[in-house]
Amino acid sequence: MDEPSLDLAHTVALGSIDDEDHEAVVAVLGTAARDEFRTEVRNSRAALAALAEVTAAPPPPALRARLLEAIAPERDTAS
Repeated sequence: MDEPSLDLAHTVALGSIDDEDHEAVVAVLGTAARDEFRTEVRNSRAALAALAEVTAAPPPPALRARLLEAIAPERDTAS
């Protein structure tokens, strides 16, 4: 597989394709390299999942409280 197609497979695996990339994916899927492209996307996704698993860290304890505070509905203080 050529370098642009390989880069495109990684972009697909990351889920970050735009309209231009989408057209390029459609073009690659219409070629004989289709199966190799799909295999590379699967391999990239597996590598990304493995990386996420080994590098995962719990969030700081205060993060949950800050997020809940940020999304909590505003309370009526006029009562």
